[in-house]
Amino acid sequence: MAVKIRLARRGRKKRAIYNIIVADARAPRDGKFIEKLGQYNPNLTPAGLDLDSERALHWLMTGAQPTDTARKILSVKGLMLKKHLQVGVVKGAISQEEADKKFEAWSAEKAKARDEKLSKLVSDKDAAKKAVLDAERKKKEGVEAKKKEAEQALIAEAEAKEAEALAAKAAAEAPEATEEAPAAEASSDEAAAEKE
Repeated sequence: MAVKIRLARRGRKKRAIYNIIVADARAPRDGKFIEKLGQYNPNLTPAGLDLDSERALHWLMTGAQPTDTARKILSVKGLMLKKHLQVGVVKGAISQEEADKKFEAWSAEKAKARDEKLSKLVSDKDAAKKAVLDAERKKKEGVEAKKKEAEQALIAEAEAKEAEALAAKAAAEAPEATEEAPAAEASSDEAAAEKE
């Protein structure tokens, strides 16, 4: 019986969560399994991973073959390296203490890299959020500026209409005055002509 470490899908549509299981290679994807080792949630940032490392290492050492995706997940947790080191200990190539030291050094380096990556993700997310807020603020300021310009244009247009109306009114009153003035000039001309 070939035993595989693989993923079994569960969760809702387009939001899958996977169980990491040990199953017979002939069993269906979501069917019968031997043991559940953990859970993988790719919907989170960073991806959520809950794994029983001891049991996973036990199954790796007893010959269970991980699928490609499961192998990557086990590598992230360091179980593939741990298996490699443990095989070296069993063969007598290195001692258990040396294997433990190598694994601890690898774990510390991996944790440091993971923390840096997480901080970069968070800072990138904050920068993107800030950029969106700045764009919204600029857009709002532009809309407000356009409203002010439109209001000023309406005020200027109203003032121009008022000035035009006043000028028209003044022009309407002025011709009456000018009509009286030529009549007065004409009467004064007539009076001067009579005197002569």
